[in-house]
Amino acid sequence: MTRVSLRQRWRALRPGIRFPLLAALLIAALLALIDRLVPPPLPSGNDGFIVLARDGSPLRAWPGSDGAWRYPVTPAEVSPRYIEALLGYEDRWFRWHPGVNPASLVRAAWQWARTGRIVSGGSTLTMQVARILEPVPRTAAGKLRQIARALQLEWRLSKDEILTLYLNHAPMGGIVEGVEMASRAYLGKPSRDLSLAEAALLATLPRAPSRLRPDRAPQAARAARDRVLARLENFGIWLPEAVTDARIEPVIAQKLQGAWLAPLAAERLHSGARKTGIAGLARVNSTLDRELQATVERLLADRASVLPPRVSIAALVIDAGTLEVRAYAGSADFGDNARGAHVDMVRGVRSPGSALKPFLYAMALDDGLIHSESLLIDAPQAFGGYQPGNFQADFSGPVSVSEALQRSLNVPAVDLLDQIGPARFAARLAEGGIKPRLVAGEAPNLSLILGGAGVTLEELVGGYRALAAGGVAGKPRLTPGAPVEETRLMSEGAAWIVRDILEGGGHPDRPFVESAGAAPLAWKTGTSFGFRDAWAVGVSGRYALGVWLGRPDGTPNPGFFGANVAAPLLKDIAAALPHDLIPPRDRPATVQPVDICWPLGLAAADTPAPLCHRRRTAWSLAGAVPPTRPDRVDGSSLRETVWLEAGSGLRTVPGCGQGRPRDTARWPTLLQPWLAGWLPADQRIPDWHPGCAPAAATPSATLRIVGLNEASRLRPAPHQRHVSLQLAVRGTPGPVVWLLDGKRVTPDAGGKLLLNEPGAHRLTVMDEGGRHHSVAFTVDAPPG
Repeated sequence: MTRVSLRQRWRALRPGIRFPLLAALLIAALLALIDRLVPPPLPSGNDGFIVLARDGSPLRAWPGSDGAWRYPVTPAEVSPRYIEALLGYEDRWFRWHPGVNPASLVRAAWQWARTGRIVSGGSTLTMQVARILEPVPRTAAGKLRQIARALQLEWRLSKDEILTLYLNHAPMGGIVEGVEMASRAYLGKPSRDLSLAEAALLATLPRAPSRLRPDRAPQAARAARDRVLARLENFGIWLPEAVTDARIEPVIAQKLQGAWLAPLAAERLHSGARKTGIAGLARVNSTLDRELQATVERLLADRASVLPPRVSIAALVIDAGTLEVRAYAGSADFGDNARGAHVDMVRGVRSPGSALKPFLYAMALDDGLIHSESLLIDAPQAFGGYQPGNFQADFSGPVSVSEALQRSLNVPAVDLLDQIGPARFAARLAEGGIKPRLVAGEAPNLSLILGGAGVTLEELVGGYRALAAGGVAGKPRLTPGAPVEETRLMSEGAAWIVRDILEGGGHPDRPFVESAGAAPLAWKTGTSFGFRDAWAVGVSGRYALGVWLGRPDGTPNPGFFGANVAAPLLKDIAAALPHDLIPPRDRPATVQPVDICWPLGLAAADTPAPLCHRRRTAWSLAGAVPPTRPDRVDGSSLRETVWLEAGSGLRTVPGCGQGRPRDTARWPTLLQPWLAGWLPADQRIPDWHPGCAPAAATPSATLRIVGLNEASRLRPAPHQRHVSLQLAVRGTPGPVVWLLDGKRVTPDAGGKLLLNEPGAHRLTVMDEGGRHHSVAFTVDAPPG
């Protein structure tokens, strides 16, 4: 088969065909060259940026470089009614013409020649887009340039792309451009929900955007709208009865105003988009719930109105199931610069106070160190020179794990952290997304559990999410497309027990109360040193939420702590949460109730009755019922055999008098000061028999308060409203701790303590070895 070359085929063409074809090819090449050398001014720079709520409504917008506000949409996202009104009124042949409509141009030229003025422009929708992109004077030369640009746009773009340019850039009055921004700005609704009358109104608005603005000239806008409706009826695009109904609808438009929601969350997304190189007209979808966001911002603004100057608030709410952020308030009021309006404290690194304690107790549960009712010691203790105190400066003596966590007692938590190890605890937190920030060069220490490191509200809420998600913490997600980052922070059983403690006290024997309407709130507070930060974090139903309150510059707020300022706000936010879907709280199979006995901490079934001084019902994890931790002062077993003298019942030693052995349970040494008025006499170990005590228990080695006897009555001196008590102790040369009614007190430099409260009191002194002495006395009220 003979191959015919392209040249041969060309020569075979008749000259009458060859030369016109050549001319057409040359013209096409010339037009392509012109198109490349003088491209149309398509949008490519900063045309605006908008952040949307999860329902598509705008939260915050940034104008383009030209100052115009736009909301990008595609034709598929706009109501078909608007597309019908736009094309039916402006360009019925848009889908078929090449950018210009010769018939319309001839008609417009004839009208101009007859009347001497422009009656109709003859512009197609493509020509209008060309004029929007490149404004030209209304002259013959300008019209020719507009036509050329229209042809160029049709050469380069599809019909839908040209229509999209119009939908997003058509002038709608003032700084508003595009149908979506106009629909939301004037009508308060998305363009997909436009009525026939509203679609006709927005279709005609670009013809005279300043003169027809519905918020300023509703009568003129209505007359223009009705002309559109009449034309659409004449062309048979809309039925007469539908047009009749549309004419009845009044033109009501809201005033243009910049109402922002979640401004700092939007700023965060905006900054992130710029870093990734997003340009042009862009929108970012967030996970924020518009209604909940507005409620949270209103609650924060109301609370800020009664706060001192420069105090700000941050709040975060996430869906525990998906980790999606539902409400994000980085400051109390974005319009109040005095409160650090632009400082995003959702991401601010601050001391969490006691807010980390739930994670510590969960870790101890998983390690098998405790159950929910393990006996802990709330008494003055020193841990290698570190002497923590409670927030209220008082001590409760024997407490359970549930009580210690719910009341946020410091000493039991430090004791537990000392057993687990601060470095190991810090590593577990970091693995779960809570990254403790320490002073450069400093290693984790026991102060970590009381706020000795910095964390963020975002990290805390992501960590508390584990209590509602079977022990799995996660990083909050602000956009639907953000990756799901999860880490197991605790076991499912530990998460359930800790949540139960924070929610209702952790008592397996309490009756189950089903809440009506709202889910219960499991919450924990925190207060940093110097009242610089107040926290409240928790879980409710399917949400995890948190609140921070303080000054962004870190200056103190005396008297402001988590329980009195942050917790009430957290409860208000929790009450506003939509609890339409509350996930079931099924107890894991690894968690079972068990009766235990104090002081040994073992199961009641394994404890002889005489050794069970206090019976409690606990939650046990994985069948573990760990005993009470060893006594720090006396490392011997809490179960021991003592000898009692037959006649007096006092304690003795074998071979001294008529002693008889008795198996008994000993309470930790540091708890002895609390047992006198709390434990029945038959459960306490009796005092030593004077003639049968070992050398270490002789009276010379006994701690005694000097100058105040049991059952003393103290009266104020004449003309005084208080009693001045001289504190003195015998039996130790070392430091001691004074407790008045369980609350730590410190005498003045002269050893005196002022007593202002009349009534019964108990004064206790303790040394570092756990020895103690208590005296009960009464203070009389001053006369008169």
